[in-house]
Amino acid sequence: MNSTNFKPSCVALIPARSGSKRVPDKNIKLLAGHPLIAYSISAALQSGVFAAVIVSTDSDRYAEVARYYGAEVPFMRPADYSGDTSPDIEWVEYTLKRLADEGRRYDCFSLLRPTSPFRLPETIRRAWLEFCSETGVDSLRAVEKCSQHPAKMWVIRGRRMLPILPIGPADQPWHSSQYPSLPEVYVQNASLEIARSRVVFEERTIAGNVLMPFLTRDAEGFDVNKPYDWTLAEYLVHSGQAKLPLINQLPPEE
Repeated sequence: MNSTNFKPSCVALIPARSGSKRVPDKNIKLLAGHPLIAYSISAALQSGVFAAVIVSTDSDRYAEVARYYGAEVPFMRPADYSGDTSPDIEWVEYTLKRLADEGRRYDCFSLLRPTSPFRLPETIRRAWLEFCSETGVDSLRAVEKCSQHPAKMWVIRGRRMLPILPIGPADQPWHSSQYPSLPEVYVQNASLEIARSRVVFEERTIAGNVLMPFLTRDAEGFDVNKPYDWTLAEYLVHSGQAKLPLINQLPPEE
């Protein structure tokens, strides 16, 4: 696709189901004075990339917070698609179909998870430009070089271990090699995904078959899932080592 000839439409989808167990109500837990979800909403709105910024939630409370910060919540997510193990394709398909039924069709969609507060508007713009400049791809996904290399990982069977990647030269197996000598391996993070809407309707997948990488920088791919992550996020903010999207409004009154 040549971005100078055609500019596809894209909708931002921000998933915010309730019921988080490791960090209760993490999507609306305050970070630097604002609910966590506010940073994803603000980054999406300020990026200028999206035709709409929509939050998918099963919580009236979350919906109220989302609307306060400028996102749409045109309908609530059904409980059937809001469980701990509910796959993304279920709520994404439901959301895009509901929007299409209302006459709102988009060429692409982007998943912006609230747990990545350090994803900035320029992060989104950079990813969108890379996606629009590439031909023949179904989707883009944020990745970073892994710190724990799979060549150093093992499967335990009783009192024995087997390498998860049993490859490499016999005289120097990968599990006994130094990190710099190993092949570069990247792990996906929760920062962002962009995909063509057709992969949902035609293939019932959120990624399709041809994926391109988007390499996040510094804290862009930081993901808040556990209490330790939350403590670290607060430290990164207070120490100035990570930057949050700018929010030009006061937090909502309790």
